[in-house]
Amino acid sequence: MREHRYTLDLPHSPARLWALMQDYDRWTEYAPMVVAVDVVHPGDGSGNGLLRRVTYRLPLGRRGFALELVHDVVPERGYTYTMISREPGQDQTGRVVLEPVGDNRTLLHFEERYHLTKLPWRWFEGPIYRFINKQNESSMRRLSAWLTEHPEYRADLVHGSLTP
Repeated sequence: MREHRYTLDLPHSPARLWALMQDYDRWTEYAPMVVAVDVVHPGDGSGNGLLRRVTYRLPLGRRGFALELVHDVVPERGYTYTMISREPGQDQTGRVVLEPVGDNRTLLHFEERYHLTKLPWRWFEGPIYRFINKQNESSMRRLSAWLTEHPEYRADLVHGSLTP
């Protein structure tokens, strides 16, 4: 099993970052690998149980698809997701945590766990996930840059919160 973790210090409120993360129509504007996100099932009012299909770019012009179940949602603070595989034992998990550390400043913690067991993919697990990890980190940096470039987006959350 492999695990990738990183933390980014972002100059935006957790509420504003959360709002953009939940705006699936905009993922293609900041996530370089994402082609589309389709909400298959919306889950409950907080997003627990949300099921999304993510279409993403792969090297050599190929496309991949991930069916992701979102759970353990804490609005404006984070969630866990499970990428559901066709094969038992191949599911991957990830977690995003937004930690407020100051006025309009947030530490974004990201982690993902994966384990490929089938040949030939197992032989290429390292290079495959180095590529994916690089893209994931780029997406989170670009999420922050997108908010900086679009100060009008959810400007009501610059100093505030979605929750009372």
